[in-house]
Amino acid sequence: MRSFIKALKLHFLFKINSLIWKFLLRLNGIKVGKNFYIEGGISLKLRGLRNLSYVEFGNDVNIFGSIDLRTREEGCILISDSVVIDNDVRIVAARSGKVIINRGCKISKGCIFSAGANIDVGENTLIGPYCMIQASNHGTNQEGAIKGQPYSHFPISIEKGSWLAANVVVLAGIIVREGSVIGASSVLTKDTLKNSVNMGNPSRNIGNRLAT
Repeated sequence: MRSFIKALKLHFLFKINSLIWKFLLRLNGIKVGKNFYIEGGISLKLRGLRNLSYVEFGNDVNIFGSIDLRTREEGCILISDSVVIDNDVRIVAARSGKVIINRGCKISKGCIFSAGANIDVGENTLIGPYCMIQASNHGTNQEGAIKGQPYSHFPISIEKGSWLAANVVVLAGIIVREGSVIGASSVLTKDTLKNSVNMGNPSRNIGNRLAT
């Protein structure tokens, strides 16, 4: 449908769609800032505790497709001003975890944010397609199936000005320091250095992007 609308240059339909979704979000108690724009739909599964869990959109947020937003317990989702989100992104905030996507970030198609602890994405960060930001781990110590074993939860911080290329996995407890570059299909199992270039599975530091 989106392709059909664009092919016929009926872009005003996206503006109407955006106004409808802004109204529906506010009916669900969600704060939505000025110039909210969305080309698709929103799947809402808001099961968080009243007065403790919330979802907020800042000003000038653009969503070029559909998005899936889920909260449980005290989970919160905050999408700040001038954030751009591509199609088929899922954001889950559970327990007391907060997903904070700060000003000017760009989130590409198919990314998943799973927050059993805080996930904080710094200003002007680029996250490439199909990245997985996972702030929880399955337990593995007990006998029997993994299913049903307790989770562990650790916060993730992706500092400002960083770039995660396609298919990057960021595991629980990791700090991606300011200006870091993470190569495609890397798995981050340890913190990065400021302005470092990292790649591999597990990811390793291969240099500094500012080095001459």
